[in-house]
Amino acid sequence: MSKTKVIEIHENVYANNDKSAQCLREFLQKNKTFMINVMSSPGSGKTTTLSRIINMMKDEYNIALMNVDIESSYDADTIANNTGVRTLQIHNGGLCHIDADMTSRAIQEFDITGVDLLVLENIGNLVCPAEFDTGAHKNIMIYSIPEGDDKPLKYPLMFSKCDLVLINKIDTIEFFDFNLEKAIERIKYLNPNATIIPISAKEGNGLNQVVAWLKENMK
Repeated sequence: MSKTKVIEIHENVYANNDKSAQCLREFLQKNKTFMINVMSSPGSGKTTTLSRIINMMKDEYNIALMNVDIESSYDADTIANNTGVRTLQIHNGGLCHIDADMTSRAIQEFDITGVDLLVLENIGNLVCPAEFDTGAHKNIMIYSIPEGDDKPLKYPLMFSKCDLVLINKIDTIEFFDFNLEKAIERIKYLNPNATIIPISAKEGNGLNQVVAWLKENMK
């Protein structure tokens, strides 16, 4: 008979991260800073979408952005050049995600005094980022038409974690085999409370609705 001792551990493996995330939200609340965590796959139009939304809001709110990437500061530089807002590049050491502790350490290096809206542009990945609470008040996903309407079936955790899902590149729908009604139905099955807004970052369609959603949640 085996003498190997077996124990069962029921504690959430992400418990420490969850505690850090809650502490960060409390800090942001005291600082009167609203933080959004924006996730997507590579090529979804995240940087373009954020640039346009920031330009629509920057005259009314003090906005800053932190970008997460494995290498380079291209996206952070692009948004800084397109919008004029302060940006911080976070290199995450080759990891496929950023967690609450990493986010907290980045914020310590990035003075957010007076910042109304802090945007965390997460690394392009539909798996790992959804697994870690970053301490943001709301999670936003950008999902593009060329990716196909089956993505909610393949990456259910990502869709179930997001408060707002933006279906981008709606202007290209005639060129792709994408069923918008089916995609929305699949997202709602996973996440009945999610707000879903079809947009075109290129043409500007739907962006007024996104800004209205952000303003409502920042109250």
